Amino acid sequence: MDEIKYAVVCVDDDAFILQMLGFQLSKIVDQKYTLLEYFTDPSEALINIDQLVAEKIDIIFIIVDYLMPKMTGAELIREIKAKHPNLKCVMLSGHANPISIEALNKENMLESFISKPWNEEELFDTIRPILEGYTR
Repeated sequence: MDEIKYAVVCVDDDAFILQMLGFQLSKIVDQKYTLLEYFTDPSEALINIDQLVAEKIDIIFIIVDYLMPKMTGAELIREIKAKHPNLKCVMLSGHANPISIEALNKENMLESFISKPWNEEELFDTIRPILEGYTR
């Protein structure tokens, strides 16, 4: 059996969005070595990210929604970066606060921002450069 070496984490309070991301990411991410994780609860995602790092599984990138009930995507990214500053974060949102996005960009906390609704090619164009460093 192949060993999981990498992970991609997606956080969105909408399960349908996570399902769509899963379908699209499965086309471009090698699941033989990469675990795809999905969370509707940002707090659960934080716990999982810590566990993955502790297990020495490299997180390739994290996709985060902006508008979620328990915390914003900006707050989530700040918490992730406080513990794991090298993790790459992509925001995918239709309701992001432009000031928060600009602040994240200025602080180099955000790899990219994708507006909802997105198209598959836009998603792939955003994550391909990130994935290139993780090919086996």
